[in-house]
Amino acid sequence: MPKTKINGIELYYEVHGEGFPVVFTHGFAGTTVSWKPQVPVLSKNHRFIVYDARGHGQSESSKSPDQYSADIAVEDLHQLLLLLGVRKAVVGGLSMGGYISLRFWLRHPEMVAALITMGTGPGYRNPKRMANWNRNRGDRAKLIETEGMAAYADTREAIEMNRYTPREVMLKQNPVGLAHMCRKVVAQHDTLVIENIKNIRVPTLVIAGEGDTPFHVSAEYMEKAIPGAKRVVIPKAGHAVNVDNAGEFNRAVLEFLGKLNLK
Repeated sequence: MPKTKINGIELYYEVHGEGFPVVFTHGFAGTTVSWKPQVPVLSKNHRFIVYDARGHGQSESSKSPDQYSADIAVEDLHQLLLLLGVRKAVVGGLSMGGYISLRFWLRHPEMVAALITMGTGPGYRNPKRMANWNRNRGDRAKLIETEGMAAYADTREAIEMNRYTPREVMLKQNPVGLAHMCRKVVAQHDTLVIENIKNIRVPTLVIAGEGDTPFHVSAEYMEKAIPGAKRVVIPKAGHAVNVDNAGEFNRAVLEFLGKLNLK
């Protein structure tokens, strides 16, 4: 599969199948491998596009922290879709990727036919909660930066995600890129998404794993805030919802896509 130079970096991407485009962005420390259970299913009737976010997998990891931000991550996706000739797509993602998807709608609403969020949230309004979240992200980035990927791979968080990002894939990640993404993209630096989420006007599917309790509140909030949004809780699944119960996850996504008037 190809790499392309866009937005100042080499970006790795994959395109599977034909039909109306569906693009998914993985979560923190994930790669295109994270979508392995979805590729054969979603590519049957759709052009399924996945990619390694900057700082992840086979995409470039710039050493400069100035090359990382939520809007830069959004622009990566924007330029990739333009390169592929995609003018409109179903846009979705898990965790970090879900937040990027929501922000993508805010920046490029004309390109979004529908949204699918998975185990994610729109961020915080409360300054104390935002500060706590960012402090935690900073600690995680420092661990990766100073002790490397092996140390991160042994954390409870990473072990939970091993089903989503196998340990052997995790260990090949670039610690510099991941640390920058953690501080500049996963950490929250404004309230743009949560302040504007009520303005989303496309069909939206909000997915949460039954065991992913930290994100149940945000899923419920988005269901209420986004007009017409549908929330689905996938049983026997945690944060790695698309892998933990791939069958139920895929059914929920296909049912949602089947009800859309995609042209």
